[in-house]
Amino acid sequence: MRPQVVAHRGASHDIAEHTLGAYLAALDAGAGGLECDVRLTADGHLVCVHDRDLRRTASTRGLVSTMDLAELNELDFSRWKNPWADLDDEAPDQDEDLGKVLTLRKLLETVADYDRRVEVAIETKHPTRFGGLVEKRLVEMLREFGWEQAGAPVRVMSFSFTALQRVERLAPEVQRVQLVEKSTTWPMLRRIIDGDTIMGPGIALLREHPKVVESMARRAKAVHVWTVNTESDLDLCLRMGVRAVITDRPAFVLDLLEERGLAAG
Repeated sequence: MRPQVVAHRGASHDIAEHTLGAYLAALDAGAGGLECDVRLTADGHLVCVHDRDLRRTASTRGLVSTMDLAELNELDFSRWKNPWADLDDEAPDQDEDLGKVLTLRKLLETVADYDRRVEVAIETKHPTRFGGLVEKRLVEMLREFGWEQAGAPVRVMSFSFTALQRVERLAPEVQRVQLVEKSTTWPMLRRIIDGDTIMGPGIALLREHPKVVESMARRAKAVHVWTVNTESDLDLCLRMGVRAVITDRPAFVLDLLEERGLAAG
């Protein structure tokens, strides 16, 4: 079975993560899904940023949760990926908007307007000072798009079981993905996860404890694995029947699938 190829923070191997440029590149490559992390700004906007602070991706000490969207809009979220770009006289001019902070609304609008179905896997980050307000705002936005119903092209992911419980209460038909990093958490999770939940183990867990992931596959609706960036890891996922591979390199993974006779159909 051909797994869905989900672009992890966009085509983030080549282009700065969580920027519109990274997501457009992933769409152009043919990714079937886009993955993003979301955080709330001080004035209540959901933005696609992984870290709680901005040192790595925007070269500032500020915290996402203490800054307004207007302040974040003044920052460059792409320069860190290629800090010497200004010295390359042959480099093409870049659209500055493609490297700005990306709101979840803009990402969902981009997907809604695209000429084929694309799914979005949205991870809510915890702990956060805003607690359950993150999921509340997220579900409110999904309702604006009409995407809180079964069959909508979205799913919500989190390492926090409590966060996914909130999503289930607010929008019971939205797909949920329980992210897992360590095998030691599975004995507890297997007692409380229902059959409608998708399991999201990391690739290291799959490599080191395949029996645990097999147990997840028997208990859950499906298994989605992050972050799959090498040929050997992709082949492992194919042998295990993984339904979605989340990767920084969507074009690379899609080419490998085509070589194996698993092109999109």
